[in-house]
Amino acid sequence: MTLISQAIVDGLLTGGIYALMASGLTLVFGVMDIINIAQGALVVLGAYLSFVLQTHLHIDLFVGLLITMPAMFLLGLVIEWAFVRPLKRDRTQLSILVTFAVALIIEGLLGNVFTTDYQQLHAWYTEQSLHLLGFYLPYIYVFAFLLSVVLLGGLYLLLYRTTFGRSLRATMENRTAAQLIGIDVERVSAVTFGIGVALTAAGGMAFGATTSFNPGSSYDLISRLLVIIILGGMGSLSGALIASLSMLVIEDIVAVVWSPVWSSTIFFALLVVLLLIRPQGLLGKLATRSQ
Repeated sequence: MTLISQAIVDGLLTGGIYALMASGLTLVFGVMDIINIAQGALVVLGAYLSFVLQTHLHIDLFVGLLITMPAMFLLGLVIEWAFVRPLKRDRTQLSILVTFAVALIIEGLLGNVFTTDYQQLHAWYTEQSLHLLGFYLPYIYVFAFLLSVVLLGGLYLLLYRTTFGRSLRATMENRTAAQLIGIDVERVSAVTFGIGVALTAAGGMAFGATTSFNPGSSYDLISRLLVIIILGGMGSLSGALIASLSMLVIEDIVAVVWSPVWSSTIFFALLVVLLLIRPQGLLGKLATRSQ
């Protein structure tokens, strides 16, 4: 029973990190109907940026986010302008091909610069654990979970407490209607894409501090992130959060009571089961929106 309790706690902490990485992906889809296959590669890029700042400039991983998040936001604006904005028809289908090409470019550049050797981010809080109420909690997981809470809380305030957030939510509900009432949907889309990519800097740092990574790590990562946003409901931030927490808890419990080999398999098997029962995901909508 103690092992299961530890697995639940570990799953919740890890789920918070995945929720952070998936939030940008589902936000971009909700506003732009864009499936950003490059999200996994961008997370890995964020991990490498933190690695460079730590290794060469000796900047703490969390302090480095003050540099990497704005840099990734600007990169997101460039990607949106150069690759996404020109898509006028069949945006969802074409975005898969376009962003996959972006992912290949990022992977190729990272492979040339850093080779395919595995790296991992290190700091005192990646090596030590907190013993609390009978549980052993690695400091990095606790700090990364708190970072996720702060950033996702900030994203919630942006969406529901600002004028830009109202414009963004209006665009999510109906892009055409938003244009008709005077909302600059191109600007909203660009900033949203930038925010989605900026979040990968934080997600990448947390991912790189808890998992070994190389340029090819994006493939497994994007498959998991897509499962999360599909389970939660495409475009639903709260759905992505619920799916992240529940899926990682289930995965860790299966690893403890059954086998680590089956823990990853159950991650994808549950997707099939849920889609048979509820095709729109946990909090998704079946209604077709106007483009």
